Parts: sequence; C-alpha cells; structure tokens
Amino acid sequence: MSNAFETGGALTGDLKERVRVSLQTIRTSLRDALVDGTHWAGKLSNSALSTATAVSALSACRNQYLRQRWHIDEQDRSNYGLERWESLIEKGSVWLSKVQNTDGGFGDTDRSLSNIATTLLVIAAWELSGHTLRFAEQVKRAWQYVDNLGRWDSLRKRYGKDKTFVVPIMTNCAIAGLLDWKEIPTLPFEAAALPQSWYRFAKMPVVSYAVPALVAIGQAQFVHAPPKNPVARLVRKAARASTLRVLATMQPTSGGYLEATPLTSFVLMSLASIDLADHMVSRRAMKFIVDSVMPDGSWPIDTNLATWLTSLTMKSYFPHGNVDTPVVGELEMKQWERSVDWLLSCQHRERHPFTGAEPGGWGWTNLSGSVPDSDDTPAALLALGNFYNYCLQLRSSNQSLISSTRLEEVLRAKDMGCLWLVRLQNSDGGWPTFCKGWGTLPFDRSGSDLTAHALRALHLWKGSLNSSLRAAADRASARGWNYLRRHQHKDGSWLPLWFGNQDRAEEDNPIYGTARVLLAYGDCGLVDDDCAKRAIAFLQESQREAGGWGGGTSIQYAESMDSLRSNEGSATMEETAVALEAMIACGGTDSRESIEQGIDWLCKAMDRQYFRTSQPIGFYFAKLWYHEELYPLTFSLSALERSKLWLS
Repeated sequence: MSNAFETGGALTGDLKERVRVSLQTIRTSLRDALVDGTHWAGKLSNSALSTATAVSALSACRNQYLRQRWHIDEQDRSNYGLERWESLIEKGSVWLSKVQNTDGGFGDTDRSLSNIATTLLVIAAWELSGHTLRFAEQVKRAWQYVDNLGRWDSLRKRYGKDKTFVVPIMTNCAIAGLLDWKEIPTLPFEAAALPQSWYRFAKMPVVSYAVPALVAIGQAQFVHAPPKNPVARLVRKAARASTLRVLATMQPTSGGYLEATPLTSFVLMSLASIDLADHMVSRRAMKFIVDSVMPDGSWPIDTNLATWLTSLTMKSYFPHGNVDTPVVGELEMKQWERSVDWLLSCQHRERHPFTGAEPGGWGWTNLSGSVPDSDDTPAALLALGNFYNYCLQLRSSNQSLISSTRLEEVLRAKDMGCLWLVRLQNSDGGWPTFCKGWGTLPFDRSGSDLTAHALRALHLWKGSLNSSLRAAADRASARGWNYLRRHQHKDGSWLPLWFGNQDRAEEDNPIYGTARVLLAYGDCGLVDDDCAKRAIAFLQESQREAGGWGGGTSIQYAESMDSLRSNEGSATMEETAVALEAMIACGGTDSRESIEQGIDWLCKAMDRQYFRTSQPIGFYFAKLWYHEELYPLTFSLSALERSKLWLS
C-alpha cells in the first residue's frame, strides 16, 4: 500500500511523540467537557427529523387547544401555553427552512444525505404549523424530491416489513391532511393490553421499544378510520382505556419515551389528533418536548448519551499490565471515584416498566427515559472492570488510592450486570438490544456488535464470578462465539446493528462492525482464530490509501482535506479509531504497516482538529442518523492508548 503521508520516503515525525501529543489534546478536551466533575454528557446533533416531529406535535396540540380551550394552570402558561407553543413552532419551522439540502430533500442531521422519510416529515410539519405558503418554494422542491423517489411506495420500500417507523411517518402525514387514513397499515394497539411477558409471542408489527407508538397511533387510527368489522370495532373500543393506562405506565418521569423526541412526538400528535392533548400522558410528553428544545429552535434525536459516553471514556483511562508507578495521581483518583459512583448510580436496580427487563443493566443515559440494553451494559462493565483491575495493580505494589468499600460496590454491580447479560442472550446465541426473543424485526434481532461487546465484558470479569454464574457465563460465551462464526460474511466482515455509513448503498457499516467484533477476539485471546485472521485481512483491504478507514464522499471537515482526502472522499476519525484499535488488539504482528499508517492518519486528523466535526455514523432507532460531538475524542482516546502501548 502506498503511503500518502510520506515526505521524502519516510513517515513524518516520531509516532510515539505524536501519539503523546494527541493524547494530551484529547485529555484536555475531555476534561473541559466533564459535567459536574462526574461524567460526560456530550452533545447530540440537531436533527431535522426530530425538529419536524416536534413542530408537528406542538402544532397538533395548539390546534386542539384553539378548538377547545382547556384549562392550563397559570404557573404553566408561560412555559406550556399557547404563546410558548407558537414561539417554538415558529423557531422550529424557520430552522427547518435553513437546512434543506440542494436536492430539495432533508437529511436526519445537518450532515446527512437527504432521505424520503425526513423530507415527508418536514412537509407535514409545515402543513400542520400553517407555514406551507410561507415556505412555498421550499415545499415545492421537497415534494419534487419525494415524487422523484416514488412517494409512498418508496417510503414503504425503505422500511420493508418493519412498521416501526413507516406507520408513524404516514400517520404524521395523515394528521397533516396529506394522506388518507385508510392508506396506513393498521396497528393492533389492543395487543398492548396483554401481559408484558406475552408481547414477544404476539408477533408485534413494531420493534420492542415502539409499543408507546403502537398504542397512540393505533388509537388514532381507530378514531379516524374505524374498522368495518363490528367485532374488531368492539374489541378495540374496549381496549382503549386499558392501553392508555399502559401508555401512562411506560412513560418515564421526564415525559419522554426513551428520552427520544421523535417517539414522544408521534405519541403526542396522535393523541392530540383525537382530542386527547389534555390527557395526562400528553401533558407530560408536551413538557418533555418543550424542555428539550435547543437554543437555535431545533431538537436533537435524544436528550444525551451520558452513560455510554462516560463508560467509553472511563475504560480507556486505566491501562492493562503491571503498574510500577500510578498514572493516575491521588487527587485524580478522587475524581475517578466520583465518576465511578455516578456510573454505579446509573445501573437499573428495579424491573423496568418499559421493557420488563430484570434489574442489573445499564442504559445509554442517566435520565428517566433510559432503558437497559446490551451495548451500554457491557460498556459500563468494561469501564468498571478496567478501573477495578487498575486499583488491584496499585494495591499489589503498595499504592492503595481507593477504599475497599468502593471496590466492593463495584463487585456487587458487576455480579448484577453479568447476570443480566447472561439472561438476555437469545436462543440463537447472540445478544439482542433490549428484549430477549424479539427477533423478527431488524433492530430487535441479535447483533454481532452487541454479541462481541457482551463477550468482552463477561471475559474481563469471569475470574471474579461465583462458580454458578461463571459456569453460566462460560456457556453463554461458547454460544456467543458460535453465533459470531456463523454471521461472519465471506469477505471476513461483520455488520453492526447500531452504526452505519451513509455513503454505502446499503447504509451499513462493515468497518465498525468488524472492528467491534475483532476487539472481542483480541481481548479474549483468540487472535489466531481463522475468523480473526479473515477479519484483519478485511480491514487491511478496506484501509484507504491515506491510512484511514470508512467515510466517503459525504464526509466534510472544517478545513481543506488535502492529503487526507481522495477522489473517493475522506475517512472518518470515528471509524479509523475503532478499526485501528481492533488491529492493535489482535497483535499487529503482521499488520505493522497498516497500523502505523492508521496511527499517522489519526494523529494528523488530531493536529488539524477534525475532532471538532463529528460525523453521522450513528444509527438511532429505525435507521435514524445522528452524530455525537464526543465520539471522535472518546473513540480516538481508546485507539491511541492502545497505540501508545503497542509502540512502547
């Protein structure tokens, strides 16, 4: 492979020194981003999709209020009354008018390619808000984009048999008067009246986390287009009250389902369309949406990913191997104790009302709308495990900096977390995101990235598990490895569930998926496995000429890309970091050239401060794109810490 960084035939600068400087920059930036001296909350991208759904929901509430004028307490009027709604609708509509792409469509984020779903949602938002004439030219261009793709047929094709998102989009359009209610597939909201443990047997047409949308949208469909069958009408009418109670039970104290603006907005606009904007669920949802708006008038896809970001950051600060002198001083250790306490406080200690999950897992945020899942739980276990092992290493060299009580708390959390993971495993040997057995729709099935993450966490802690839990973890791990072997693609890659690449026609991300699985092979001592060797070969073949990984023509940074960019576009810091870390984790003996070029690319990107421009590689629920401002830093921290050890 030729090296685009060569100057006079040699790599520029000393890699060790450049890694040291880059790590110093990362640590300084992360220290500045620390919240309350305990955790990292980051900042999710503003989202045209979220903003459009929020504008539609508030407009639907405003429209019902203008018809009925229900009572609003004086203390709430300034925040949640008509004037506040009008202000937010106005600002959101104007913000949307500024982010239309040149092709007439809208992307999920300010750095996303246009897609039919978000474009239709923006059109509906302007219609419901009464701003269609005001933005007439932009509406015309948006419709042209949608019609060129095939309108409703194209929308259905995008999501296939999964009704999780296509039905809410069509519902939003029907509420706005753009579509007949009879054109929308029916959601059997009465199924939500079943015991929660039965949901996976009921063959729900939506994924596990979308039950609130199932209820609210299903009820709206029932009112606007009641079934002709008298028995079906009777059954659904009888289920309305009980399923509304389910909706209330699932709603967190923040009012936001999953802390997600789109899901909460779909629930709110559906209820408002059937004159339930004054319902308790609606008022809580309304408060969440009003409280979640950003200063520029837009909304993010979710409130934050604080637990996930804190776990990713913490796990990289504590090195493996013998510790002669502590790399973390006594004062810094007091800081880390507070972060450990914060992370421990995020562990769910009661059965979750949303998914019915047992205690022991972690979700992506510390906020009330969080749901425990099999990506954030391993991340927290790895962070706590690295911290715990580092403390033990210090004690072995008579450098105790932390109390025994704190370490015992970590061990108790570990037992609950590992047991939670073992119980969540699917019958196919893989791990799903939220709920065991929900395997028929894309984001409820087992995932290679999730499975690999769970295997790393169980491996790290297996030496401290009691005999019965260790035996269960060993059995689960054996089945997990078999799952990964079966799901490796012929080219050596694996595909992840929760990350994508918008420059690929399939919108998948084999770089991220392969790297996450390779990390499990490396950390679990399986570097000589044939699957690992094939995966390494895939990453080597996928590396860009300049040394990075992933990305494409849509990737833009603040300054000229010069040597970091080719005719095929640029790599991303996020994907390069995970690929580089994976290559190093698997030894790097036969990959030295690729690794050195990857380190060089990442350090050069740090020098040019590309970490200030995060890229949309994240998939949220049902293929909703996002980017997170701390991903370039947290991913690069982990990769460069491994690089430092590899170069030493």
